[in-house]
Amino acid sequence: MNPSYKPADVESAAQAHWTAADAYRVTEDTRKKKYYACSMLPYPSGKLHMGHVRNYTINDMLTRYLRMSGYNVLMPMGWDAFGLPAENAALKNGVPPAKWTYENIGYMKGQLQAMGLAIDWSREIATCDPSYYKWNQWLFLKMLEKGIAYRKTQVVNWDPVDQTVLANEQVIDGKGWRTGATVERREIPGYYLKISDYAEELLEHTQHKLPGWPERVKLMQENWIGKSEGVRFAFTHKIKDDQGHLIQDGRMYVFTTRADTIMGVTFCAVAPEHPLAVHAAKTNPKVAAFIAEAKGGGTTEAELATQEKKGVPTGLTVTHPITEEQVPVWVGNYVLMSYGDGAVMGVPAHDERDFAFANKYGIEIIQVVLVDDEPHFDYHRWQDWYADKQRGVTINSDNFSGMHHAEAVKAVAHALGQKGLGEMQTTWRLRDWGVSRQRYWGTPIPIIHCEEHGAVPVPEKDLPVVLPTDCVPDGHGNPLIKHEGFHAGVVCPVCGKPARRETDTMDTFVDSSWYFMRYCDPTNDEAMVADGAQYWMPMDQYIGGIEHAILHLLYARFWTKVMRDLGLVKVDEPFSKLLTQGMVLNHIFYNRGEKGGKNYFPPSEVTPELDAQGRIVGGTLADGTKLEYGGVGKMGKTERNGVDPQDLIEKYGADTARLYTMFTAPPEATLEWNDAAVEGSYRFLRRVWNFGVAQHGAGAAAAPAGQPVFGKEAKVLRHEIHTVLRQIDYDYQRMQYNTVVSGAMKLLNALEGFKPAADDAGNRAAVREGFGILLRCLYPATPHIAHALWHQLGYDKDQGGLLDAPWPVVDASALARDEIELMLQINGKLRGSLRVPAAATKPEIEKIALACEDFVQHAAGAAAKRIIVVPGRLVNVVL
Repeated sequence: MNPSYKPADVESAAQAHWTAADAYRVTEDTRKKKYYACSMLPYPSGKLHMGHVRNYTINDMLTRYLRMSGYNVLMPMGWDAFGLPAENAALKNGVPPAKWTYENIGYMKGQLQAMGLAIDWSREIATCDPSYYKWNQWLFLKMLEKGIAYRKTQVVNWDPVDQTVLANEQVIDGKGWRTGATVERREIPGYYLKISDYAEELLEHTQHKLPGWPERVKLMQENWIGKSEGVRFAFTHKIKDDQGHLIQDGRMYVFTTRADTIMGVTFCAVAPEHPLAVHAAKTNPKVAAFIAEAKGGGTTEAELATQEKKGVPTGLTVTHPITEEQVPVWVGNYVLMSYGDGAVMGVPAHDERDFAFANKYGIEIIQVVLVDDEPHFDYHRWQDWYADKQRGVTINSDNFSGMHHAEAVKAVAHALGQKGLGEMQTTWRLRDWGVSRQRYWGTPIPIIHCEEHGAVPVPEKDLPVVLPTDCVPDGHGNPLIKHEGFHAGVVCPVCGKPARRETDTMDTFVDSSWYFMRYCDPTNDEAMVADGAQYWMPMDQYIGGIEHAILHLLYARFWTKVMRDLGLVKVDEPFSKLLTQGMVLNHIFYNRGEKGGKNYFPPSEVTPELDAQGRIVGGTLADGTKLEYGGVGKMGKTERNGVDPQDLIEKYGADTARLYTMFTAPPEATLEWNDAAVEGSYRFLRRVWNFGVAQHGAGAAAAPAGQPVFGKEAKVLRHEIHTVLRQIDYDYQRMQYNTVVSGAMKLLNALEGFKPAADDAGNRAAVREGFGILLRCLYPATPHIAHALWHQLGYDKDQGGLLDAPWPVVDASALARDEIELMLQINGKLRGSLRVPAAATKPEIEKIALACEDFVQHAAGAAAKRIIVVPGRLVNVVL
């Protein structure tokens, strides 16, 4: 046994053993209780980061603990391999995205294997593999048959540089998230999935079928689904188009949750794409110019909330449905055509956005809700009580005056219904999912375009539609459009005439919406999912970042429900439990360039400057360059504050990297990087190794023969070991791995501090038992060193290999004490302690207390007037 801890040797030997034994291959076994634990699959960007290390170590600890506890545990891995970053890299380096992607996968897989993760690599998938995305296409066609997928023209966010549609969350300050180009609003045909058909079920299941999810994530899901109950009604008009037909049949519809304020309407606003706006622009240059400007403005809800509210009057009017007065129509940059009917009623007195808009443009404000005990209504200063529907009572509203919110809404809805102009309605913030992307590196949408028959589905027998892997994007649109090989020989499935393939590819969220199910049946060529999914799903524990709390999880839930409705799976929800691990943070240092931009420097190259309180206020490079301090933030390439896991593994070993990320903070909390703490984790493992070496040298490589007899000293040690084990086991069950590690440190401290008077068999057996418990408790966190010591000290001879060794069980007899320690007080002041038999009676305890050395010394001959015994805690002698 090597007397020095050499992580590289220990880890390479352990991994070779596991590989030779195919230790992590998992099959469906109905004799065992299954547990499916999965981390969100990584994008193959080129290198792992410490967030990956933390995420996968959490999963690995859970997997190993449960396997030792008798579960059949699945921990798979794959690659979210499609997407725009590969195209950007191809554009920069002049290589096909496929080559870049697969090279990255190879490197990152090697990094994952170096971490010693218990991954079943036989189930590995890459979403860019035709054997995987074939099933994206197959399910898309099934959804097309069922009407869940459909094609339509809709206003979208268009990035003029990337020549592609952007999702709302990809638009930042009105600009493309990657290019920084001003986003335009365009009408473009594309494919959509009717996630809105599942809105009610998604919401209901969020509230009642996700007990193992964090409350904040469920709230985020609820808010995104966004159920609103209100009234949809029409303002009538007589505005006609160029052919003399009433635009939209003479009705401009709006939806509102505040129908109680309908008598306060003083204007209406429509989206720039609304038919009334388009009609007005034909004869009104100001409207036309405003619409052109609005197309380059913000398009997200976040943008609408923060951007300056602008508008122009169209010169058109619509008729108020109750008063029949004419209401002016404006075009507003804050109204989206994709939300509701693309028009809103303006009630400046009771909507903060409308209030600001009205004050800006001099539009009339009419108060129609009064809240008692509130200050006078100020027409130029917004106050929150103006929008209070809980306390408000209608005023200035004719027959609807004097009503509270709910009563007024029902009354208005009834009146509008009598006129045939409106009704109560439930609306949703959730919008159908647009899956068409004008990009190359993604799943081809399986559609063929025929001049005679239009968009025709690719026959199922011709799947997959294989994406060419030889394209090198040049930054000018989708290269598939010009790829003749992609279109060569394509004929219409209906008429057989020459046709062209659809060149849009699917949103990469499609790939990640069901990959976890494919892990269950990764090599099945005949079915998307089969018996494996029936056995493993739903997933018992999902682990990933909070940044995926809305879209990825929502789309995965939707995709699961569609698969259920198509008879492919039997589950309603894919993930029983969800853990959102905290980010890994590090210090940020920078200086400013000539133009004011920030130049970042790795913390490892900086000597921090501290103030009088020891807080970092700046830094200095080796050449004396002064730097500003940017606080701590998420490790990132831009800020250059990341730590390369490979460097850490090469210097300290994978076990140290794993132990550090688990010990420093609870899994859900952020982890602030600390080089000294990394070194401390390494020192602890070296202590573990040294203790093992000492035991090996003392001849502890074999279990003692027969049942050991534990003396007094051994019983004390075993009591401490099993007390800590009980807490560690509890912490494993609740996935509080930071306290698991601190518990392991307590075990080592107890073992190192055990200095028995006699070297008898009982004491040796207690130490061997305690060290075996320590190795099993450490194994999920640091499997390599635990594996090596377990084998070299001979534990595998009597308890089997560590991989499937039984989880240590707390010995109740070890927790039973022959003696207990009580605190001794004299006149209420602590004066020492005494040991008494665990079964001692009160008179026996009193006798021992009066005879103990601490009492005799402090009492100085004084007699005891009264003795108070608090069982299990203390004795107080009153003199």
